This record gives sequence, C-alpha cells and structure tokens, in this order.
Amino acid sequence: MYAKCSAFEKAHQVLEELPNRDVISWNALIAGYVQHGRGEKAWDCFERMQCEGLSPDAVTFLSMVKACSTMKAVHKGEKIHREISAQGLLCDNSVLQNALLDMYVKCGSLAKARQVLFELPHRDVISWSTLIAGYVQQGDGDQAISCFNEMKREGISPNTVTYISLLQACGSIGSIEKGEEIHYEVRLKGILNDNLTLGNSIVDMYAKCGAFTKARKMLESLPVRDVVSWTSLIGGYIQHGKCEQALDCFEQMQREGVNPNAVTFICVLKACGSIGATAKGDEIYEVIAKQGLLKSDGALGNALVDMYARCGALMKARHVLDELPMRDVITWSALIAGYAEQGEGEQVMDCFLQMRHEGLCPNPITYISILKTCGGMGAIAQGKTIHDEIAKQNLLGTDIILDTALVDMYAKCNSLAKAKQLLEEIPTRDTVSWNALIAAYVQEGESEHALRCFKQMQCEGVSPDPVTFLCVLNACSHLGKAEDATFYLGDMDRSYGMNPDPEHYNCIVDLFARMGHLTKAVRVMKNLPLQGGSGACSALLAACEKWGHADVGSWAFDYALQVDQNDPAFYILMANIHAVAHIQNERKKI
Repeated sequence: MYAKCSAFEKAHQVLEELPNRDVISWNALIAGYVQHGRGEKAWDCFERMQCEGLSPDAVTFLSMVKACSTMKAVHKGEKIHREISAQGLLCDNSVLQNALLDMYVKCGSLAKARQVLFELPHRDVISWSTLIAGYVQQGDGDQAISCFNEMKREGISPNTVTYISLLQACGSIGSIEKGEEIHYEVRLKGILNDNLTLGNSIVDMYAKCGAFTKARKMLESLPVRDVVSWTSLIGGYIQHGKCEQALDCFEQMQREGVNPNAVTFICVLKACGSIGATAKGDEIYEVIAKQGLLKSDGALGNALVDMYARCGALMKARHVLDELPMRDVITWSALIAGYAEQGEGEQVMDCFLQMRHEGLCPNPITYISILKTCGGMGAIAQGKTIHDEIAKQNLLGTDIILDTALVDMYAKCNSLAKAKQLLEEIPTRDTVSWNALIAAYVQEGESEHALRCFKQMQCEGVSPDPVTFLCVLNACSHLGKAEDATFYLGDMDRSYGMNPDPEHYNCIVDLFARMGHLTKAVRVMKNLPLQGGSGACSALLAACEKWGHADVGSWAFDYALQVDQNDPAFYILMANIHAVAHIQNERKKI
C-alpha cells in the first residue's frame, strides 16, 4: 500500500520491521518503484533482495523487465533475460514474454526484440504489435509493414493497436496503397465506427501521404471530430507545403467549436513562419498568451520564436524569447538562425554569447547558423574556433549538414585548400557539400579547379543538382568553353532528367555573346521563357555593343521590351549600340 502511494520511506520502514522478509514483500516494494518510474531504486531493491538469499520469481522479473524499459537499460535487461531463461520461466508465461519484447523495443534494440519474438513458443497479436510499433517508432515503416505481413501469414488477426501502428507506418513512408488496404480492412471488420483513435489515424495517414481529398472525406465521416482529427489534417497540409490550406483548416476547426491544443498551435505557427504570415502569427500569440500556455509548454514558446524569426520579425522574436520563463538551446537556435538568415552577423554572435552565459551548450543547428555567419562575414578566425569546438564535441562526421556548413564557411572565407581537405574527410559527401566547394572555386576565378571537382563528384557517384550545373556552366563561361557548356546543358536532361532553368540558359547566352557567337546566342534565347530572359537580354545587348552588331541588337532590344519595357538598362544599352553603329558608319564613309 505504502509503495503504491509513493510513500517509500514508510514502505521501507515496514519492510525492515518484518521478522521474515520474503519475495512477496520485496515484490511489493519493487513494483511500487517501477509504477512511479524509479527504475534505479527498483534495481537496488532487486540486488539487495538477492543478497539476502531470496530468489526472484516471475512477478519480480516482470517488474524488473519494466524497470529496464523505463531506464532504457538494455544491458541490465539482457542480464534479467538470461536469469529468466535459466529458470525456465519463459515457456508458459506470455505476459513475461511480451514484457521482454517490449523492453527491447523501448530500448531501441529491435534486432534483439525480433530474436525474442521468434524464440517465443507462441506468438500472439500483442507480441507482433509490440514489434511493429517499435519499428514505427524507429522510423522504419517498411520493416513494420513486413512484420505485419508475416503476422498475417501466421494466421494471427490484427487488433486495433496493430492497425494504428500500421497506419502510422504507411504515413511515414507515403505508402498510400497499403494505407488504403488497411482502411478497407478495418471498415470490413466494423471496428471503425466506435473508435475515434483509429479514425484519426486514418485521417493522419491520408494527410501524410498527401491524399487530402481522402483525408477530408474521412474527417467528415467521423461521428465526432476532435482536436486530434483536425490537427492531423493541418499537420499533413504543412508537411506538403500547403500552409494556406492548413490555416483555413485551423479557422474551420474553431468555427466548429473545437479548441486547439498546444500541438495544433505549434503546427499553425510553423505554417505562419513558412509563408511569412506575421499578422496571423500575432493573433495566435495573443490567444496563447491569454490562455497562459507559455508558462508550461517550452515547445510552444520555441515555436513562437521560430515563427517570428522565419517571418523576419526579429524584434518580436527577441521579445518573445526574453519573456519566456524557460529558454533552451532550441529557443536560442531559432533566434540565431533568424538573425543569420537576415545577415545580422553581430546579433548572431551576441545571441551566441548570451546563450553560453546561460549555461547552454550549442547543438548542430546552432553551429550551422554560426558557421553561416562566419562565412558571410569572412570571419575565418571565429570560424576556426567553432570548428575546434565541434571537433571537441565529436560532432564531425555525425551530421552531413554541419559538415557541409564547415566546408562552406572555409570556402566563403577564401580558404579553399582547407575546404577541399574537409570535404575529403567527410565520411558521406553529398551534392550540397560538393556544391559549396565548386561554387567557391568559380567565385574565386579558379574555374579549372571547379570543373575538376565536378568530375570527381561524378566519379564518386554523387548526382549533381541544378545548382551544381549552374556553377559548372559559369565555370565554362569564365573559361570560354562553349562546347563543354553546351554539352553540360544537354546532359542535364540526357543523364539526370532535369529541365534547365532560365539561369542555365542565361549562362550559355552570356558565354556565346562574349565570344561573339551572336547567332548561337539568339538561338538559345528563342527557347527561353520571357519571364526568365532578363539576364540574357542584358548579356546579348552588351555583346552587340561590343561587337557592333546593330541588327542583332535591334532584335534583342525588341525581345527585351517584351521581358520588361520599364528597365532603363535596356534603353541605355540600345542607345550605345546605335552610337557605336553610327561611329562605324562614319568611319566607313571616310
């Protein structure tokens, strides 16, 4: 009784006063500690009980397995597992079997959990559902579905818990076909009508798969739509970049009398930040403040700071941060990222120092923003200091985005040799990493090095993206390699299935124009959409002035007026072309 009521001092006192302490007495105390999440204390009691010469029974082991789950202590769990097996307690105790399986799942040791499952003499729906849920929690939706299929082959019928996990798995990997199959199955079984959690899971699955018509239809078919139903749909819209629709759902939810919870507010604030809807963010902030939610929910405060920072409303972001009762590294990182995005280098460094003064340790996201700022300011000394910190924390090679930020920082500080060295040390080099170095070489006029990096990138099997090709075309343009540039432009579609953007065509036009190949430049421009041809027009008009081609200049000027008839640069360039043509005509007369 005392243990269950968390009165552990009294429970210990009673235990000590017992003339004969047996396993049942100890089990009561151990179970109390486990019930209240005090796994370490339960473990101490377990060891003391054994020191007194008492052998644990199945009830003791069940509590200890749960304690190991609470502590995420897989090694202790393995020790308990061995003792259970040695006593032969697993053979006919399905509760203990499933508890062991659950322990390994909660400790993230899914290979061991799977091994336990297949060693069980009898696998039931609880065993399979536990493993399936574990795979879902670890983000392995494919493996969860594979387990589900194995379970069905063994003739075991899924229950509601299984279906909910499967729907989460389908949503996580975007498997709309399997999700529809599950939906059809639960409808046939008639278990959907009276289970709101299952209905919400179907809404969530369709929303995460981007099937919003079906998600809406499912939502509207629910006999009761609660805050979870609506938040699932709102979250799906945001995940797929449909932030306006997310805000519309938020309004509709409130019109139906459903009050948002903290999770809803966090989702909607993310939507506001994504589309720069500061005014809507202000409204939500006012509601949150009135309800006093910021006092008890740190994640909500972080979402507010992040929303204002993404909207560029940095004074408001700072105000919210200063008002929060609790600030953590996520709060500061959101504000720092906002300042970094706006190029406010001094504010970035000030916030970084203040965060440190509060005893908070930067995380990779913080460091990425700081490195971006160092690169933008050319502050290589500070960048090196940050590099040393990252190395001391053993973060190098653990986060590809952080590794790339380091390469980019050195590249932007013109330390290209160091950037190249770091790139070669990264265990997994991706497209963004290579782009950072290639772009830096082009910017510094070392275009041959840029092209060599591009070839090395391809040799390593890393696929280029449109940014890579833009850098490569610029390199070819600087080197006057028209043939290579034409090849690379065609290779975008030929080898990688990418459609060139206007910027890519502009590079080719600029190259041909500067080389005097004006007819080729015109041919390329005729394939350009008007809205993307501004840069190409300027390049061709400037070349016509240089080479004295008034006829091509007239064509380019007419094209330019279709692009933007209010751009004064086009008129100035055309006037210069006429002036050059007039001088040439006068010379011919002489």
